[in-house]
Amino acid sequence: MSETPNYDNMYDAIVVGAGLAGSTAALTMARDGLDVIMIERGPSPGTKNVFGGVLYTPRIRELTDFEDAPKERYVAKKTYSMLSEEGDETSMSIAPSSWREEPHNDSWMVLRRDFDEWFAEQAVDAGATLITETTVTDLIKENGEIVGVETDRPDGELRAPVVVLAEGANSLVSEAADLKQQDDRDNVAVSVKEVRKYDREKIENRFHLDGDAGLAAHYFGDGACGDAVGGGFLYTNKRTVSIGVVYSIEDAARTDQTPDEVLEEFKQHPAVAPLVRGGRMVEYSAHAIPEGGPDSMPELVHDGAVIVGDAAGLVLNSGIHLEGTNMAVESGYHAGRAVADALLAQGRTDAAALASYETDLRDSYVVENLDHYGWFMDTAAEEKEFLFDDLPRALGEAGDAYFKMDNTPKDEHVSEAKSRILDATGGWLGAAKKAWKFRKMLS
Repeated sequence: MSETPNYDNMYDAIVVGAGLAGSTAALTMARDGLDVIMIERGPSPGTKNVFGGVLYTPRIRELTDFEDAPKERYVAKKTYSMLSEEGDETSMSIAPSSWREEPHNDSWMVLRRDFDEWFAEQAVDAGATLITETTVTDLIKENGEIVGVETDRPDGELRAPVVVLAEGANSLVSEAADLKQQDDRDNVAVSVKEVRKYDREKIENRFHLDGDAGLAAHYFGDGACGDAVGGGFLYTNKRTVSIGVVYSIEDAARTDQTPDEVLEEFKQHPAVAPLVRGGRMVEYSAHAIPEGGPDSMPELVHDGAVIVGDAAGLVLNSGIHLEGTNMAVESGYHAGRAVADALLAQGRTDAAALASYETDLRDSYVVENLDHYGWFMDTAAEEKEFLFDDLPRALGEAGDAYFKMDNTPKDEHVSEAKSRILDATGGWLGAAKKAWKFRKMLS
């Protein structure tokens, strides 16, 4: 699939990275007739990309024949569980009947190695060139404008009037060129994940699934990842299960536990252990995730370059909504359109000519959602002890009290359950304050 570029020719655009954002940008520009080259450092697209497991597909469905895409299971059910360190679980689930109907709420479990390779092929079929096993080492600047890239190939200079930087969270090229600052440690999370292989029948029986229906399970509390700000996840594929934890790097540096140990402890929780028992580990990965919200977004547009996807900090974690794939695709799409307009309609690629990328992205749901939920990580850090320790324990104790079977009248059970919650929240006034503080989670 990888092609050898003609280094004597100049391209219209260079895309650094063949992940979701990069392939979307390349596909969009190629369809507008631009001569695009996409540079991927892995042996093939997807081999270096890590994510939890759910791909949100509205824009991809518009851009491709999505029915041909390599998919695992659609999300038929979501669960959210609070886990205490003592072994309690308090959970809720949602499984609307509409999710079982096409297009399945545009939510699919995928394996990035398979999907990203297919998605990059759509860009190649549209006319883009893809080269793999190639690392971009620097940007080429002339007269203050970016005019190409240096690579680690022997004759590795490539030139184009615009570069789309889709590097992901480890955006070394953008940082070295002073296009963005290195993310503060408290704005970055670490994710560790393993993929375990099972028989398809075992997965469907264990998780009560049929056909291509799948489960997306999310876990919070100190039973998921200690007292860190973060949580655990579990996603069902056809013949594998993806399981992992995501928590702040600041907390990872503070604790004595390694990420491997945090993941292992999560897997051993009584609510999780029966779901991942047996099987064979076929993949292990670790990844950095930008979680700084709108305040940590870099300048997206520069003279001769735009920044997209994780490199631009476009990840949403509101506790309820855990999104990034759709935001990466949307940014790549708007970047691709802006580059095509700048080259074809304006004949220039300075920041002013490319400005429609940032304008359109800010007018889209992407930045609007980041703005709306940008408070969550700061609030979660402020309320860490309550969210990840006191609340999971109180919910477990309240459930035990409420449903206790003894000779005591039920109203005493209700009173005891209520007191456990109020003790955790600091009484009625404390409960009201916390409810107000977290009201945006449901808005």
